[in-house]
Amino acid sequence: MKLPFLDRHEETARFRALLDRAEGSLGVVYGRRRCGKSRLLREVLSPERSVYYVGDDREASLQRASLATEIGRLLPGFERVTYPDWDALFSRWWQSARPGTVLALDELPSLVAVAPELPSLLQKHLDRESERGIHLLLSGSSQRMMQGLVLDRTAPLFGRASEILKISPLPAGWIEEALHLHDPARAVEAYAVWGGTPRYWELAGDHPDLPAAIRSLVLSPLGVLSEEPSRLLLDDMRDTTQAASILSLIGQGCHRISEIAARLGKPATALSRPLQRLQDMDLITRDQPFGEEPRGGKRTLYKISDPFLRFWFRHVEVNRSRLGAGQVAAVEEEIGQRLGHHVGEIWEELARASVPRLQIGGRTWGSAGRWWGPGLDRQPLEVDLVAHGSDGSVLVGEVKWAAPRDPGRLLAELETKARRLPIATGREVVPALWLKAPIAGQAAARVVTPRQVLDVLR
Repeated sequence: MKLPFLDRHEETARFRALLDRAEGSLGVVYGRRRCGKSRLLREVLSPERSVYYVGDDREASLQRASLATEIGRLLPGFERVTYPDWDALFSRWWQSARPGTVLALDELPSLVAVAPELPSLLQKHLDRESERGIHLLLSGSSQRMMQGLVLDRTAPLFGRASEILKISPLPAGWIEEALHLHDPARAVEAYAVWGGTPRYWELAGDHPDLPAAIRSLVLSPLGVLSEEPSRLLLDDMRDTTQAASILSLIGQGCHRISEIAARLGKPATALSRPLQRLQDMDLITRDQPFGEEPRGGKRTLYKISDPFLRFWFRHVEVNRSRLGAGQVAAVEEEIGQRLGHHVGEIWEELARASVPRLQIGGRTWGSAGRWWGPGLDRQPLEVDLVAHGSDGSVLVGEVKWAAPRDPGRLLAELETKARRLPIATGREVVPALWLKAPIAGQAAARVVTPRQVLDVLR
């Protein structure tokens, strides 16, 4: 199915304003694959005054010929010349293009891989020809390379870009519209599998329901997304073995650096840089108890950030041999039995993300987090959701995907937990429940549902 162009209002407005400038400009867009970078470029580019070219892995001479052909659609005759090098091609482009014209080079890292001189050449022409009013847009999925090209102080293009946009997955609230889901609980379940990646939504939309989409796209060895994590890692790394191993262990439940190190047979100190690299790529998140100083690491846990990758490493990676042997139905049955736990975990994260955008107990709240550690009675304590109010009060939340037998009792138990919570000492406590479905009775005013959460996460 073809998705409508969702969200990205600010990104679109920024690029359109950039391309309306009288002077020449450079815009850069980057982010992980399938998040909509190319779609954004196509939305802002006008065919009457732009050239759009996608780099690939072919020899430089072949790519110059392909780019010249694309330019020839705008500037007739441009493709009839054989350009011996990139400098000759770009020199003619900047001299022949009309003011206001745009050259968009998508998947720039592929071009640079076969032509390392490109960044320096582009810098030369941007500096020399800026008064001609020619615009350049660069895009790429290799976050490491794109950041290095424009953010590294030693890079030729450093300081030239007027706009640098990082494209992230879409917020959860958009998945309802994308997949035509009319039940917010089903939307949360879909988001727990596909995350916020628009291309995954498009692929899933071609199937009648979530189980069918999982079976076809992910579990089948022929599925489009069956090898997706490897492709994501290869965008930014030459050797993906260590990164894939760390993600696999986190997906299997090793969340502490000591546990990961022990399973890999390495000292924990050897994992600091690989873990930081995965954080920089937005593949993992460093989680600490709410209110703990960032530098404190005693209770730090690591988790896979993206719902789809978490689902894949939790349910698919461990079953690859069975799936390759054709045991798709058996694996699918096991996933169905365990999927509720995975959905509940993502529901917790959506609940925490919704807190700053909701009014709960008639108040507004800051960012929310999870808290764990010894309670005031020195016994272990875990609280799903904690946030501070501007008046000094504390929001304490319990998040459940499975329907509780007695919501009133659950609320009373939460209030008991709050009395043991160290950071709530001496503060007014506001308890709340995040539940899959609305409830009746006195506790109803303290319940937040998927409908409310998805409405604010857009």
